[in-house]
Formats: sequence, C-alpha cells, structure tokens
Amino acid sequence: MDEKSQIQALERTQPMMPMGLGYVEGVTHDYVRHGTTTLFAALDVATGEVLAQCKRRHRHQEFLAFLRHIDDNVPKSLDVHLVVDNYATHKHAKVKAWLARRPRYTLHYTPTYASWINQVERWFGLITQQAIRRGSFSSVKELTHKINAFVERYNAQASPFVWVATAESILAKIERLCSVISGTQH
Repeated sequence: MDEKSQIQALERTQPMMPMGLGYVEGVTHDYVRHGTTTLFAALDVATGEVLAQCKRRHRHQEFLAFLRHIDDNVPKSLDVHLVVDNYATHKHAKVKAWLARRPRYTLHYTPTYASWINQVERWFGLITQQAIRRGSFSSVKELTHKINAFVERYNAQASPFVWVATAESILAKIERLCSVISGTQH
C-alpha cells in the first residue's frame, strides 16, 4: 500500500489537440488549479484488485482511516501484510498502537529509495497515465470521481502484476550502467 499525494485538479484552459500525422498530442501549458487530493491505495498482489480512497490531506489520521477501510474490506480470517515505504506517517505512535491491537497486520518497510519494489507504485503509474495526466478537472470532487470510476473499472478486470525481468537481466543491466558511469562493474 502507498499514498500518491498532491494529485492536482487542473482545469486546462484549452482542449487537448489530438495526435496527427507528424505531430504528437498537444496539451496547453496553462491551467487553473482547483486544489489537490491524496490517493491511498492497497493492492492485493494475489488478485490485482485495489482498495482505494481519496483524502484531503496526507497525515497519520488519514492513514489510520485508510487502515480502517482496509480492515472493513479484508476478511477477518486473513492476515494482512502491508508493504510500505519509510514515510513518517507509517511509523506514527497512533498508527503503531492501532497495529499493535490487530495482530493480523504486519508492516514490511521497503529500503530507502526502493519504493519501486512496492507493486502499488506500478498501479499508480497506470492510473496517472490512463485517468489523471491528460484530464481536465473543474474541481477536486470531479477529480476524485474520475479516480473512483477508474478504480471500479480496473477492479472489474483486475489481474496480478507479473514480473517479467529475471534477476540475471536486472543485474546485467546494473553492471552495464555501472561500467558506463564509473568504468567499474560495481
């Protein structure tokens, strides 16, 4: 699970220009900003389904509210393992106390600068690309409606993410990068 904070409700001042022969899709550079929202999302890695909520702010209170949302929507018979980054909100005393009263929850922290390990980051890329980036929203309410509609459509045909790169191919890529950057293989 993770949060995508500061999603802006931007209203474009001009309609998007469609792609055409010889030029790419065009988006005006000017817009009116109507506020922001924070998207909290938890990805079920087994099914690919997402639990999501938009909140006005990004504090421990909103994180606790999202944890309660997860608690209400995950069968009580299941253990819940949450992969989270090292954001201070996840380590707040009230969050720790809430988790301590619920032994079925286990938090797993990603190493610093390794949030790409968290598969919900890939899902954030999808929602950004398919529902948010090119949108024009006259209010935060309209933006959150678009996000909720995307989540509903996504969950209707959800499937798990599958890693396609092998460990060997990743290490080979790192080795090539290191040799270009520093002249060494590590």
